[in-house]
Amino acid sequence: MLKYLAFPVVGAVIGYITNDIAIRMLFRPHQAKYFMGIHFPFTPGIIPKEKSRIASAIGKAVSENLMNREVLEKSLLSDEMLTKIGDAIDEFVTTQSANNETIEEFARHYLPQEDIDAMRENATDGIVRMITSKLQDSKLGESIARMATQHVMEKTRKSVAGRFGADMLLQPIAQLVEGILAKHINEILHNNSQQMVENLVAEESTKLTGMTMKSLMTGHDEQVKQAKNGILNAYRVIITEHLPRILQDIDISTIIEQRINDMDMDEAEAIILDVMKKELRAIVWLGALLGSIMGTLNMLVL
Repeated sequence: MLKYLAFPVVGAVIGYITNDIAIRMLFRPHQAKYFMGIHFPFTPGIIPKEKSRIASAIGKAVSENLMNREVLEKSLLSDEMLTKIGDAIDEFVTTQSANNETIEEFARHYLPQEDIDAMRENATDGIVRMITSKLQDSKLGESIARMATQHVMEKTRKSVAGRFGADMLLQPIAQLVEGILAKHINEILHNNSQQMVENLVAEESTKLTGMTMKSLMTGHDEQVKQAKNGILNAYRVIITEHLPRILQDIDISTIIEQRINDMDMDEAEAIILDVMKKELRAIVWLGALLGSIMGTLNMLVL
């Protein structure tokens, strides 16, 4: 019985050991070994020896097949992804509808106070410059003067004096006054519009940042819905129109190749074994099974 068992058992042991050694030689040794200047064959292991080529091949394969424009666009614009984004927006709105923090207090969770102040100042300056330039370059003075004189003339027509034709007598005077009034209004706007607008915008900015998140969300269902649609539309535009440039700038292939090349072999070995531990052990045991079969066949032949 021992004689018959010896062949398959020895074959299984040989198959197990050889496959185990072969798998270990994929990774080890990490460096070439020498004895008296003579290079030991099969050192370093196959993966350390071909690390640069493997890194380049993996980077190219991932960028061309797994993370190319078509694959990413299909995934990022899928109904499932858009639904997740929409649900995240709805969850944010629901949470903030019960939040009594002011907008400024809420922003402090994500930005330092100096950044918030800088953003508010930059936004205020931009709005002030835009409105001030419009006021100074427009014919607002003429419009205000015209409306004022028309209002006075309309009141005169409806008054007792208007019944006696006073409005007709005042018409030339109104035209003269309108021109003078327009000139003075334009001068006032040119000299004082910036300060007026700054005060107004600063006041409104303070009111806005002092609003609570709850008041911002509550009672504005239509605006919140429009904002949600705007975010989703902006997301679609970013993916469809800017994804190719983003992928080109990122250069996924080069990033992956550099990351693998920068890895210490101990780290790379641990990652590969962690992912393929079950499969590699199956190869070792398969070697034992094949060794056992070969040993049995040899026994039958002999």
